[in-house]
Amino acid sequence: MVERPVGPGPDQWDTEPLGLVRFMPVHVLLFEAGTDNEGIHSLELNGRTVVLLFEERDDAERYAGLLEAQDFPVPSVEAIEREEMELFCGQAGYEARFVPTGFLPSSAEERLLIAPPERNMDLTHWKDETSRAAAPDSGEGSSPGSSPESAELEAFRRRLEGLL
Repeated sequence: MVERPVGPGPDQWDTEPLGLVRFMPVHVLLFEAGTDNEGIHSLELNGRTVVLLFEERDDAERYAGLLEAQDFPVPSVEAIEREEMELFCGQAGYEARFVPTGFLPSSAEERLLIAPPERNMDLTHWKDETSRAAAPDSGEGSSPGSSPESAELEAFRRRLEGLL
């Protein structure tokens, strides 16, 4: 017996006559998925909070790997319906930015859609202020290059980005 996946396939992601997308999964980066502290990866671009919606899972996993190379905790890659993510972002005041397969950046800002910035905000930014204030300063969020180990990781990350 051969098992086949159930649900709409890529041939059914086409638009309807009115131009509405029926079903199109996108891939997002979640931290602590399924917990009370679940958070989504976002970027601050020109005063806007941007959530990346990757068309391809491989692109999202590569981006997660680049975050890990910066000593950032590894997010999980989750497939969520694009319409649902765009609704969530709109309600939260975020900008949803779709990253299509084969995307090639044409500006410094667009480059951040395929590779994270050199400096990242503290991962716990979305957590309750009281829990952050109660924790001793662990040095998280410090800039790259603050120790010999981070300088080595930064050099490695730059080599990886050079492969893009």
